Amino acid sequence: MGNRMKRRASFIAAIAAAGMVLAACGGDSGAGDENTDGAFPTPNGGEVRLYNWTDYIDPELLKEFTEETGIKVVLDTFDSNETMLAKLQAGGTGYDVVVPSDYAVKQMIDLGLAIDIKVNTFPNAGNIKDNLVDVYWDPGRSYSAPYMYGTTGIAVNTKNADAAAIKSWKDFFAADDLTAVDVLKDQTEVVSAALRAVGVPTVDLCTTDKTKYAAAQKLLENFKPKIINSDGGIERMTKESSIVRMAWNGSAHRMTVEVPEIKYVYPAEGLNLWADNFVVPVGAPNVDNAKIFINWMMGAEAAAKASNFSGYDNGIKGSDAFMDESLKTDPAVVMSAEATALASPTPNCDLEARDLYTEVFTTWITSQG
Repeated sequence: MGNRMKRRASFIAAIAAAGMVLAACGGDSGAGDENTDGAFPTPNGGEVRLYNWTDYIDPELLKEFTEETGIKVVLDTFDSNETMLAKLQAGGTGYDVVVPSDYAVKQMIDLGLAIDIKVNTFPNAGNIKDNLVDVYWDPGRSYSAPYMYGTTGIAVNTKNADAAAIKSWKDFFAADDLTAVDVLKDQTEVVSAALRAVGVPTVDLCTTDKTKYAAAQKLLENFKPKIINSDGGIERMTKESSIVRMAWNGSAHRMTVEVPEIKYVYPAEGLNLWADNFVVPVGAPNVDNAKIFINWMMGAEAAAKASNFSGYDNGIKGSDAFMDESLKTDPAVVMSAEATALASPTPNCDLEARDLYTEVFTTWITSQG
């Protein structure tokens, strides 16, 4: 047990080693029903509207929250950070809690889309893992609370010899001859993986050199996967209608529970390390209930139940004691030293680079026909 816990700690250390923990870089007003006397709110019925990734929180956990607090959770889902951000920027209000990844939290703060709810003053703020407090996207944790964190690599069904031979992004983008390749519909993940595959180093994934994007575009021109969809990948892989998938490590864990022959590959060129968070968006109609929900999810047992369902590790101290043993022993979740060395933060690019990512991804999606 001690050795496993050291390895789990090494994943947290990987975040620090990758630089993710270095501090760097209501009504119409968004105030909603927020208290103004400084006291933390207490439950008083009503609802909280949660905008989350698909299949990323246990419905039973939401029922438990409602039973304990009397607050109903209304869930809506999205398939990428870009989808979520676009909806908020277009004026899509009505959500009380959204679940952006690290770089998307930074964008929300910079764009004035996030409310400073002072998470660091919440009753459960002390539960945040030490290495996830001074994060680059929200130094000191005022706007955001941690949820799950993980990596984006490749899930392969090793029953198929060709799939089992995939060891890199270059291999992955050449694998569509297998006719059962499955990929996330996520421009940041797809384009950064393509850039890695054509030789762009990790430190240059936010380059504005158009020749490098042209090389990635050329690679993608010949990539015709069977499925481009961020949702439903677990079922497709376990039913073996797909045998290779660009996958988040937690979803790969859930696949392997059902089909042990499915393995999670850490691509040789490196892979993205990300951390998802709870944020209250400007325009939230139920800010007090949002705070209550986020604080509740920062409890050790609630965080562990979220991990046991989703397959990812979480950012809350003490949750390990309540987590499934299968999580603690899965190399997709618990990174070895070799895997840790391959992981780096999801690119947090400026607008010029993001526009280039969008151009490459949109051209590729359009070419699929």
